Amino acid sequence: MSEAEESDQRRLARNVNELMQELRVAQAGVQILFGFLLSIAFTDKYNSVDTPTRVTHLVTVLCAAISVAFLTAPAAWHRVLFRQGRREDVVRHGNTFALVGLAFLALAMTGTVLLLAEIVLGGWTAIAVGALAFVVFSGLWFVLPFVSSERAHDGEGP
Repeated sequence: MSEAEESDQRRLARNVNELMQELRVAQAGVQILFGFLLSIAFTDKYNSVDTPTRVTHLVTVLCAAISVAFLTAPAAWHRVLFRQGRREDVVRHGNTFALVGLAFLALAMTGTVLLLAEIVLGGWTAIAVGALAFVVFSGLWFVLPFVSSERAHDGEGP
């Protein structure tokens, strides 16, 4: 193996390791959130919740479940493909899976905030709080990094 090929393999190994480390942070949070959301349906108070709140809860649970699926997929891909020398596939697809997983996590977090705001505040105030949560998560996790990337690409700096 040439030195250039070896350094390419080291870079891919580093990329896989960085991806897996980043996903560990998100996985723990979304799995705890998922468990919490599941437990809500088994409380006595849940029987008295109105239909829109139940639908919001179900959609939020589904977003958390989809997030878990996407955020754990890179680990499964790594386990299946690592002995085949397909780190590049793991990194490329893992990056996409991580972004989709984070998007669904942002939706699950928004839904959770909306559910809590509905119980505490109700009405349009709850919707406003949920919308604010969506703006914060999507802004910090996606919009600002995209804008920063575009500025760097255009040579404007950070």
